[in-house]
Formats: sequence, structure tokens, C-alpha cells
Amino acid sequence: QVQLVESGGGLVQAGGSLRLSCAASGRTFSSYGMGWFRQAPGKEREFVAAINWSGSSTSYADSVKGRFTISRDNAKNTMYLQMNSLKPEDTAVYYCAVNRYSSGRSRFGEYDYWGQGTQVTVSS
Repeated sequence: QVQLVESGGGLVQAGGSLRLSCAASGRTFSSYGMGWFRQAPGKEREFVAAINWSGSSTSYADSVKGRFTISRDNAKNTMYLQMNSLKPEDTAVYYCAVNRYSSGRSRFGEYDYWGQGTQVTVSS
């Protein structure tokens, strides 16, 4: 059974950093694009960052560009999101996902597998 497990969330002050991890099991995802999404209370789930199968191509939402870095280690079947210069508006549940293509995608509907989410709270 396919399973994605996020970790690394927590409470941090504005300006701080966190590193999220997404460990995949049940199958090998090294041929597929992966992504991070987030959902704040009362808001829709939104795209954060995506990465292609090899890690050679990445994309970011404008709101996190220059502050967040997505990466992956296919040998470990794990994806990461390094979050720096965090802002209170980054507060949300962060989800990792795997899509059905080799490239990273920004649309929610293009992802087939999802983790359970990890809470990130940034205090002002």
C-alpha cells in the first residue's frame, strides 16, 4: 500500500526556518514528479512547490519563491522542503504528494497520492 508520511512541522517564530520531509513507501516514486501543497484554516489547498523525477527541475508559488527550497533523494524515497524566513502567513497544514507524470505539476488534480499533512505554525 502506498504511503506518504510528512514530518518536520512545528511552531517557529517569524524569520525562523523549518525543514519538512516526506517519506514514501509501498512503491518507488523515483520516476514521478512530487510536490508540496498547503492549506490554511478556511482556505483552499494551494500549491507551494514541485520537483521533477530527477530533481533537476523545480517550480514555486510566487509567495514562497526565494524563501523555500524543494529537493528530493530518490535513493531514500524522500522529498524535502526547506523553509527559511518564515512568515505568519505561511501557517498551514503542509501536504506532500506524488503525481502521475515525470515532471513537477502545480495543479491539485494532477496528484494521485497524498500524505496526511504536518502542521506548520509561524508566530509573529
